[in-house]
Parts: sequence; structure tokens; C-alpha cells
Amino acid sequence: MTMVDARGSSRVTGSHSATDAMLQCAENFAAARRTGSEPIRARPARPATGVAVLACMDARLDVNTLLGLDEGDAHILRNAGGVVTDDMIRSLAVSQHQLGTTEIILLHHTQCGMMTVTDDGFREQLFERTGFRPPWPVHAFGDLEVDVRTSVARLRASPFLAASTSVRGFIYDVVSGVLREVDAGAEVA
Repeated sequence: MTMVDARGSSRVTGSHSATDAMLQCAENFAAARRTGSEPIRARPARPATGVAVLACMDARLDVNTLLGLDEGDAHILRNAGGVVTDDMIRSLAVSQHQLGTTEIILLHHTQCGMMTVTDDGFREQLFERTGFRPPWPVHAFGDLEVDVRTSVARLRASPFLAASTSVRGFIYDVVSGVLREVDAGAEVA
């Protein structure tokens, strides 16, 4: 099997799965870490920048490259749509109160799949495929800017996050690569 990434780089992986190829990359990563001149040390769990990023899981969104982050720089939390769920607030609370982050970046993107579904439609689709309807909300949305503003407001209103936290929302254009800040102070519809 040949894996080709979004930049056109390819690796021949034989007849193994994509997971097997990634496990080989992990072995190479660990080997490279062991061959450095510095003694091997665990990286600090506290993010160097004090930033937590909540982003969509879309594979076109390379958060580390986009924001110029290296290993250990920030907490990166991802889910479908970059939605502010109770579980994301839980993770952000741990990030802040246990690991010292003071800034949150909310990152949505154009052409998001969560804009192509509805909660009821996706639930029905899952029921048809699995025989079960999920008990959780899908959190589909129709307007990126409105969702970013609503999400920023939810984060700012959470009693579990520090009131002094900087919370800013952005939309990444998957075609142009441009990152645009959303005016969170604008009226939420």
C-alpha cells in the first residue's frame, strides 16, 4: 500500500493497513528521539504557550502547522465541528486548572461537514445503519460565523473556566489557507 499525504508525499507501506504504517512512523519517531545528543526526558505536560485549541477534526485542518506549534506548545482538542460540548469544557477545565492554560483558540473551517447534516437527519441515518439512535446531540450547524460566536459565548459563560481566560474564535478557509478572526462581540442570532 502507498500512503499519500495532502502535500503529495508518499510512502510505500506494503500490504499493511494505514494504522500499521503509522505505527512504523511512531517507531521511527521514538528511534530518532533516542539518537539525539541530549538525554531523553519527558516533555512537560504544561503547554509552553499557555494555549488550548479547540478545533474541528477535519483532516484538512493541520492545527500545528497552521498556528506554528511544536510538540508541547499547546493542548489540541478536536471533535466533529470543533463543537463546544460538555466534554470539551471538561477537558478545557483540566487544561486550565491543572495545567495552566490561560488562552483558548476556537477553530472552525469552511466546507465543514457539520454544515451538510442535520441532527435529526444524522440520527435517522445512524438508526438505519445500526438499528440504534444516539442519545447525544450531533451539534450540526448552518452558519459558521454564528456558530463561532455562539461557541465563544458558551466558553466565556462557563463557570468551570477562569473568567480571565482569553477566548477567541477563528474560521480557516480550506481553499486559500487564510485564517480569519470572527468578531465575537457581534450579535448572535
